[in-house]
Amino acid sequence: MKILTAKNRQLLLGPLNKNNAILVQILGICSALAVTAKMEPALVMGLSVTAVTALASLILSSLRDAIPTRVRIIVQLVVVSALVIIIDQLLKAFAYDVSKQLSVFVGLIITNCIIMGRVEAFALANKPWPSLLDGAGNGIGYAIVLLVIAFFRELLGSGTLFGARVIPRALYNWGYADNGLMILPPMALILAGVIIWIHRARNKELIEQ
Repeated sequence: MKILTAKNRQLLLGPLNKNNAILVQILGICSALAVTAKMEPALVMGLSVTAVTALASLILSSLRDAIPTRVRIIVQLVVVSALVIIIDQLLKAFAYDVSKQLSVFVGLIITNCIIMGRVEAFALANKPWPSLLDGAGNGIGYAIVLLVIAFFRELLGSGTLFGARVIPRALYNWGYADNGLMILPPMALILAGVIIWIHRARNKELIEQ
């Protein structure tokens, strides 16, 4: 049996573009406003959500036949919460500075609509391997959008990428100034809107009739 059939590849790669949860379904956008002023916290948040989404989908798909329908939401929350706690503790142990930057937003992964949406819509109705791929794909798609937004916000707002100076000091001597608006949360919303607009323009079949 092939591990990556055409259908499985679509589960993994589809959410990176045409099925992207942020760009198409406008899910999980709140964290995009909060953690994208810098590339580093955006990357860590993206990886964290990817890990939680993939593992939660795998675990809950494996348990789907044993979970009573009336308590499935509670079980989902318990599994996701446990995974988020593990991620939070790992960040505090190995990336404490980034953990401080992310602050409460790591804990808020529990309420991320992408995670609960994929578990409810896909993992509870499919086998573990496809569910893992679906969760990983949706998490990576989410991370890509966060990194694109963070790229422009950090570059134009601070002149850096991952904390390293990119825009030469000479430009500042000639009068260039960082755009302070870029590091404010409303600019993340504007950038997300621009990205969604470009995505819809390139994929007109996604526009609702």
